[in-house]
Amino acid sequence: MSSAPIARPAIALFPAAKMLQPQVDVATEFEFIKPSEAYEEIIQEAADKYEMDPALIRAVMQTESAFHPYAVSRAGAEGLMQLMPALADEMGVSDSFDPRENIMGGARYLKRLLDYHNGNLDLALASYNAGPGNVERYGGIPPFRETRKYVKTIKALYARSKRSSRGSSNAD
Repeated sequence: MSSAPIARPAIALFPAAKMLQPQVDVATEFEFIKPSEAYEEIIQEAADKYEMDPALIRAVMQTESAFHPYAVSRAGAEGLMQLMPALADEMGVSDSFDPRENIMGGARYLKRLLDYHNGNLDLALASYNAGPGNVERYGGIPPFRETRKYVKTIKALYARSKRSSRGSSNAD
């Protein structure tokens, strides 16, 4: 005699399951939003508040987390703008995984770095990645491969965004 379990339909085991029907039609009620556009309202709010180009905030987010709100780096940086816990506290961010708090805190910090470096984007981005202490210590972008690549990547994304927005505004 076999001791194999008897296969029973789920409906027999869970009679209420037949009453569980989807309450929304995913095909008609939800629209796919590209990750680069998912946080657009918050990015614009941060850009307005800190007088920054939203394309720069977007480029930092793309490079830092690929728009993943629950990203955590090996070093412990968290969320969309990859804030270290101590920096998040300093920027008034209580939940680094809350997209609005993280973007607002990251934009605030980026603006602080831009102001500190008198608008020098390269130095501000290097400071965001490697820390302002390293930028001071080396008198410019530190000789770290990761930091040099980081600055180059964000500047390329930022430039591409500026070109595409000029192209779309010329078409209007």
